Parts: sequence; structure tokens; C-alpha cells
Amino acid sequence: MFYSLRSRLILFFVLLFVLSFGALSLLIFNESRTIIRSYIESSALEKMNEYGSYIDMAQTQIYDLASLVFNSDQTDTWDNIASDTSATEGEKMLAHIQMSKFLTQTTNSYTSISSVALYRREGVWVSMDNQVIKESSFLDQSWYRQFRDETVRWVPAHTDDVELKIRRSDHPVVSMLMPIGAFEPKQAKTVLKVNVSADYFLEPLSRIHLGESGTMYLIDQHGSPLLTQADYETSASLSKNEVAKAQAGRSKQGVVYFRNSQGEAQILVYKKLDQNGWMLVGIVPESDLYAPLLKLRNSIMVLAVALLLISLFIAFWLSNGITRPLSRLVSAMRHVQRGDFDSAESRLPLEGTIRNEVGFATATFRNMIGRLRQHIKTEFELKLLRQQAEYKALLMQINPHFLFNTLELLSSLAMQRRTDDTVKVIESLGKMLRFGLRISDDLVALKEELKYVHDYASILRIRFGDRLWLSVEKDGLPEHAACVKFVLQPLLENAVKYSFAHRTEARVSVRVYRRDSHVVMSVTDNGPGMTEEQIREVLSEAAAARPDQILASRERQIGLGNVLARCRLYYGSLFEAHLDSKPGGGTRIELMLPIREVHNDVSFIDRG
Repeated sequence: MFYSLRSRLILFFVLLFVLSFGALSLLIFNESRTIIRSYIESSALEKMNEYGSYIDMAQTQIYDLASLVFNSDQTDTWDNIASDTSATEGEKMLAHIQMSKFLTQTTNSYTSISSVALYRREGVWVSMDNQVIKESSFLDQSWYRQFRDETVRWVPAHTDDVELKIRRSDHPVVSMLMPIGAFEPKQAKTVLKVNVSADYFLEPLSRIHLGESGTMYLIDQHGSPLLTQADYETSASLSKNEVAKAQAGRSKQGVVYFRNSQGEAQILVYKKLDQNGWMLVGIVPESDLYAPLLKLRNSIMVLAVALLLISLFIAFWLSNGITRPLSRLVSAMRHVQRGDFDSAESRLPLEGTIRNEVGFATATFRNMIGRLRQHIKTEFELKLLRQQAEYKALLMQINPHFLFNTLELLSSLAMQRRTDDTVKVIESLGKMLRFGLRISDDLVALKEELKYVHDYASILRIRFGDRLWLSVEKDGLPEHAACVKFVLQPLLENAVKYSFAHRTEARVSVRVYRRDSHVVMSVTDNGPGMTEEQIREVLSEAAAARPDQILASRERQIGLGNVLARCRLYYGSLFEAHLDSKPGGGTRIELMLPIREVHNDVSFIDRG
């Protein structure tokens, strides 16, 4: 048996693959481990050096600004007037305002600084943008007491009152404190506080990674985190002794391999910054760092076993020369049936490798996959373009309808010589047109949509006077929420119209609030109401109507159908609409839109 060629081939391939792949996997693992350690000591430390330069630049700007304020004649003049007991309150307030302007002009020259404030011992603090606050609560805050009693000049990430009042922001800041008029904090009557957003330090730091879960931390001279990294205590709790040793040592940077109290192998990468005794620390488990390497070794072993099994069947190569390509062709057909063209093409043999009837069938099937893919792509693009065109057409249908009504109102006001009301309507109309002419924005900030509704509401109040009771409320909305454009105004217009059609006084309420993962827009009126059958009929007609039918409609009242059609085009199945009404009891329309968010720095509409 072992003298047969097939048996000797099988034995040869078994020995060849086992020995070669065993030795290869061991060699790759050891060499890769050495390379990774070298990478940690070079690449990670290089990135930490870059971040250290970034920190030095930010600190230099902070010290420059603090020095400029400390040595300024404006600061001396302000301090003398504020400390003068004979100065009047008006003189002191004027000095405060001039000092605030000086702080504003000075801070604008430094990109890294978020805000600056001067705190006086008598309970007054002056900040940028004409902020003069008589409030003594800061005297009891920890950062002020630690600076006064312990001379702690740097405050870790915290929420600052200046940021809350000026920028309406509760984002954490890192602060530097300096006494004004004296060198000792206990003797100084005034404390300068320079704030830098914690994100300014944290964002570049978050881009430095060690392995899959390793993270970099910025700690102060006492070993406490300076930034809002809540996981520091958890990650570094088992390695605090090594961090303390590195901080107390003479070496400015390095890599330490050790085992924690639980016996787990750990890697500590650190770098001391030149100023203030701060230190960058990165801690990562060795097993996490080598996880990709272990996966690679396992993959090699799996590949070795797979190749070994393939080698055992080389003797049957002639018999499989026909069945294998046919099996792959069948597998490709199954993927085509499921719509997975990429996987189907990967299952087919390469072109030209099979020169027989099976190869011709394979080449023909490959050509069919390419043409089918191109056809589907073309159809998808045409459908998408058609859908976008329908959406823009529906959006353009809103403005002319509203504009005609408003122009009629302006004509009436002009004839009545109501100049003030005419000016208010023109101003509101101008803001609305500026918002409305931006048809390129399908999705707008929700606060801009509400501003549009408020402008429209002001026109309605002038038009109907005391006969209209209208309220617009918002509650618990996300700061960066967004919605489809022109959603509320058409519904509000319908509510007012139908309320006045059956009553001498209209009462309309608009409420926008958050419910779970949706923004709910509710419009309630005191109109004639509807029966259950009418409600079902209205909703079914609105749901069944296509955009082209709404565009072709000659009715003047297009609001509900237009709004529902655009919301369905944009949100699809994530959009819901509810209608609650009863005869003589008014009507409430409720739209539920999935929450979409936009960035603070993106301005959708120029409100002027």
C-alpha cells in the first residue's frame, strides 16, 4: 500500500505542510511580537511627543494671555477703581465694562482659549462680552478655595459658570488661575481664571491608541486625570504603583512591562511634559496588544489544516476537474438568486483557467452578472433621481400658496394705513422668504423651523387680532435636532382656517416635544372636528396619494397631503401620523419624526 504513488504523495504532503507551517507560524509569532514591541517604543512615543508639543503650544498661549492681562495698564486702572471705596457704583460699573471689552479683545487673539474671567474677593466677577456679575457663590467653590489655600493653579476638567452664562455651554473646561495685583494667592484681591475647553486637549489625545482597548490619559503632578476621562480610575487602578514610579523617576519617557496585582501582563507607556509636571500615560494589557497576532497564528494554523486537506485530494484532481467548476458555478448562481453579485463573482473561476464547455458556460454567466448589475444600478439611480425631483416639487408648492395670502394681507394693511403692522409683517415675511428660498436644504435645524413658525404666527396675530389665540410650545428637544423643512406652517395654516370657518374665535395650540427616539409635532384647533369615518377617509387618502397627484391637484388647501407626502418620501416607514378629532370638539394632528441631528457649526439658514 505505501509503495503506491498516491500513498507516498499523501505522506509527503502531510509531512511537508505540518513541518513547514508549524515552523512558519512559530517564526512569524516571535518576530511579530518583537516588531510590535519596537512599534510601541517608537510610534507611540513619537505620537506622544507630538501631543506634548501641542500641549506646550496651548500652555504658552495661556501664559501669554495671563501675562498680558497681569501687566496691562488697563488691568491696573480697573483694579484701582474697583478697590477705591470712594468711587461710585457707576464709575465701578464703567470700569468693569471697559475691562470686559479688554478681555474680549485679548481673548480673540488666542484660538485655544475658550473664555477668561476676573474674580474679586468682594463677590464680583467680570468676563468677556460685557458680563459683570455680582455673585459670591464662586468663593465657596473648590477651585477657588484650593487656589487660595493651597496655591493649586491648574483646575482639572469641570463645568464653569462663565461658559454657562456666555456660551450657554456645560462642556467641561480646564482652567489656569493667577493672582492679580500680588504674587501670593492669599494676598490677592482678584483672581484671573483662563478656561480652555477640555475637548481641545481631549480630541487629539483620543486619536492616540494602544491596541484595541488601550487609551492615553493626561494626568497632573498628583497623578489625577486632568480631562473628562471617566474610565481612568478603572483602567489605572491596578497600575497606580507603576504610574507613581514612572512619575517619580528621572526618565522623561519610556515603556514599562510589568504584571499587576492580578498577575496580568501590562504595558505602560509614559511621557513627562516639560511644563507643570503633567504626564501622558498609556496602559494596555499585553494580551490585548497581541490579540491580532494570536488571531493571525490561529488563522495560519487553520489555513495549514485546510491546505493539508486539499493536498490529500490532489490524487483525485482529474476526476474533480469537471465537478469543481460546476459546483462553483452553482454556488455563484445561488448568490445571484439572493442578489449578492460580489460574492457570486468571487465564486467563479478566473477567466481562461478552464478551456472547455464548462469554461464557456462560466464566462457567459460572468458576463450576465455584469450586465444585470449595471441594469439594476441604472434603475436604482433613475428611481432615486425621480424621488428627489418629486420632493423638490412638493417643497416648491408651499411658498407660492403662503405668499399669495400674505400679499393680500399687506395690501389690506396698506389700505388701512396701519404702518406699524405693515412693517412687522414685511419683516416677518422677509425672514420667512429667506428661510423658504433655500430649497437646497431638505433637512433643517428644528430650531430654525420653529423660528419660521414664530414668524408666521406673528403675521397671523396681526391679521386676526384678538380673534386668534395662538400658542407655540417646545419641550425637551435635543439641542441639535433637525426635521424636514416646512412641516408645521401648512398644518398651522389649516388649523386657523378651519377654526375661523365655523367659529368667530380661533384657538390653536402648537406643541413640539421629544418622545423616546422621536420628535412629536402636535397641532390642535377648535374647529368643527370630524367623525371617525372622516378621519379614516382623510388619512387613507393622504396615505394613498402619490406626489404627482398632489402636484396636479387644483385645490387651494394642499397642506396635509403635501406634508405627509414629503415626510413619507424622506423618512419612509420611520414616519407616523395620527389624527384625533370629534364633531364639534376640534382636531389634533400629531406627526412623529425620527430624531435626526446636525452639528452646531453648520448654519442651515441665514436668519439675518
